[in-house]
Amino acid sequence: MTALVPVYYLTEAAARALRTSSATFGPSPAALGYLVAVAVIVTLLTAWPAAALGCGIPLAAAGAVFALDLNAALGVAGSLPWAREGGLPWSQPNGVPWAELTEPPGTMAGMTGLYTIIGALLVLSALLPGRLRSVLGR
Repeated sequence: MTALVPVYYLTEAAARALRTSSATFGPSPAALGYLVAVAVIVTLLTAWPAAALGCGIPLAAAGAVFALDLNAALGVAGSLPWAREGGLPWSQPNGVPWAELTEPPGTMAGMTGLYTIIGALLVLSALLPGRLRSVLGR
């Protein structure tokens, strides 16, 4: 469960960085860095089925809520820590907030399906037989 917070916020940071790079038609090394960090955490979690389920089920559920009821999802995301400050728990180098005050953390990653994909992969990895799980578990 402890991994859920960094995965949630790092995925959101990656989605926002990708959106910014897409809007400016420029590269986004920050998005790559955030996604690599998420991939490392997810890879570590796949070695332990209970940890993968503990992180994967809430992420998949968050993705499902964003897909099925966006207004409810935004209400829940707006109640999360750091939502009122307008973004992630750490600030950007230039001090600009990560998110608009009307767009709580989780919006971009939820609407693009990143939470659903990551959560589903974690849950599936936990349900796989031991010989097919992560190489870290061997």
